[in-house]
Amino acid sequence: MSAQDQIKNTVASNDVVLFMKGTKTMPQCGFSSRVAGVLNYMGVEFVDVNVLADPEIRQGIKDYSDWPTIPQLYVKGEFVGGCDIVTEMTLSGELDQLFDDKGVAYSKDAANKIREANG
Repeated sequence: MSAQDQIKNTVASNDVVLFMKGTKTMPQCGFSSRVAGVLNYMGVEFVDVNVLADPEIRQGIKDYSDWPTIPQLYVKGEFVGGCDIVTEMTLSGELDQLFDDKGVAYSKDAANKIREANG
């Protein structure tokens, strides 16, 4: 299976996917750590794909999304963005709205605490 096929399959068969450097329990870069930390704190169930484990996936995800950086968050097959966009959406409440619209479970209390701490 090609890297593009693996990426398409992963994105299509999981509600929330984070392509990141490292894993959700051991991120290998600050940007990946921030996004995984937000998702973990909010109690979102997500699949982590460690792009450092496979150079073809690492380049393939950039080609797939036409987005040059890692991490990349996908929700219900839709590309959401990288660290800056996810951070901005978390602080504005847009990420909550996206999860509500897509039927993804998360802790509204945790989302509110993130906003209070960064307000």
